[in-house]
Amino acid sequence: MYENMELIQDLNGVYKQLPKGAFLTVKGGERQNTMTIGWGFFGIMWGRPVCIVAVRKSRYSYELMEEAVDFTVSVPIDVDLKKALGLCGSKSGRDLDKFEAANITAAQAKKVGSPIIAECDLHFECQILYSQEMDEGPLADMVKGDCYADGDYHVFYYGEIVDRYELSK
Repeated sequence: MYENMELIQDLNGVYKQLPKGAFLTVKGGERQNTMTIGWGFFGIMWGRPVCIVAVRKSRYSYELMEEAVDFTVSVPIDVDLKKALGLCGSKSGRDLDKFEAANITAAQAKKVGSPIIAECDLHFECQILYSQEMDEGPLADMVKGDCYADGDYHVFYYGEIVDRYELSK
């Protein structure tokens, strides 16, 4: 354990971009989808480099995450994908092909079955280690009110980062 710790080094660009959006992409069975995420964590868990993503149960991506063994996070550090992030954060993959609608490319990842977003310049490939549904009981009331007034809680997916790389444009 504690191999590949360089996979989470220098996350400054990720943490600056994440509140503006990144792409969580997953392939479950023959279906694939991408969604915009603005929250996530990178760190060490169980002696491994880990990325934790949150997906609401109401999302189409949740259905795929429950079938999947992996996912990717693609981050647009030096490229403007604001329109694509907006579309992928507001439309459902149940209703349209987001890749086509947002004019983004689902490209083959290096080590996992879920694709990356080719237009992004930074990619994390993650193997799912664990998932956990939120327990609303101990959640602070202000967070419940701010983020979960409708009762649509997240499921957290812990993915071991098995590869991290940048693609030059």
